[in-house]
Amino acid sequence: MTKILMTGVTGYIGGTVLTRFAQRPDFDSAEKIKSLYKNVTPIVGSHSDISLMSEACSEVDIVIAMADCDDVDAATGTLHGLKKCFDKTGSKPIFVNTSGTGVLSDKAAGMYATDIVWDDANPEQMATLQPTQPHRPVDLKIVAADTEGYVKTYIIIPPTIWGIAKGPLFDLGISNKKSVQIPALIRASLDRGHGGMVGLGKNIWHNVEVHELAELYNIIFNAVLTSPETLGHGREGYYFGANESHTLYQVGKAISDVMFKMNRSKGGEPTTFTKEEIDKYFNGSSYLGSNSRCRSTRSRALGWTPTKTTADMLESIYPETELAIELGESPTSTQL
Repeated sequence: MTKILMTGVTGYIGGTVLTRFAQRPDFDSAEKIKSLYKNVTPIVGSHSDISLMSEACSEVDIVIAMADCDDVDAATGTLHGLKKCFDKTGSKPIFVNTSGTGVLSDKAAGMYATDIVWDDANPEQMATLQPTQPHRPVDLKIVAADTEGYVKTYIIIPPTIWGIAKGPLFDLGISNKKSVQIPALIRASLDRGHGGMVGLGKNIWHNVEVHELAELYNIIFNAVLTSPETLGHGREGYYFGANESHTLYQVGKAISDVMFKMNRSKGGEPTTFTKEEIDKYFNGSSYLGSNSRCRSTRSRALGWTPTKTTADMLESIYPETELAIELGESPTSTQL
């Protein structure tokens, strides 16, 4: 029996992926998620605890990490454990890590769109990413481990993720049902009384609906089990989980329109966040005004076919705003 360690299952991506995996017929042929819980052993502690992660990962065949993609300690502990596993068995374990297209981000601050589009099937282009980019220190550490030869690594890189996650884990309040970027913009806009954007909102990101992203994990997992020899790994193991693109202006305008429908603003064009608002809502970071464009060539070659569009994402802002109002969370100091 293949043993899997998943981290981050109380989070947005992790909870959605576990829910998707629970629907697989090969998970002990059990009754979907209820029976899966009977075959899950929780590990209490921090995934940043190197010794804890090392011990846990030494006992499994596959690690799927979906927690903090900037946590070098978590990656270190995971790799230590997988090296122990290899030394014991002689078989290379699998490490599927979650990064993010923030690794592609620039300093546009909403003032322009870039022509640069990163392709997950172009390892030479990916190798030019600077080690100072967000998420890059962990990504490089993982790829280096694959090169050393004791583990096969696959890095899934989602862009702006949207949609309210659904399933038992979310209904029970175990996992977080909402994303980060769009909800942060909604909370800030509700607080200031008008839809906002960084700079002129001209910057471009790609997007993906959360359940369609979970299907990419499922497809890669299938390939790991059935045809690993055809699956690019290590330096050729980047997989963008991206579908269509959008500008930050489009998101700000949709939020403004929704707030008008809810009688929470006068509507109209989104306005630029002031420096004081950037400090208040986003810890002084203009990250949401960056460009992050990508092409999911390698992911689609595996048969991943997302269908949710940018128009669908913009329509989702209404229920996202309803949820933000219901939860009543503080709009200040979002960590992006």
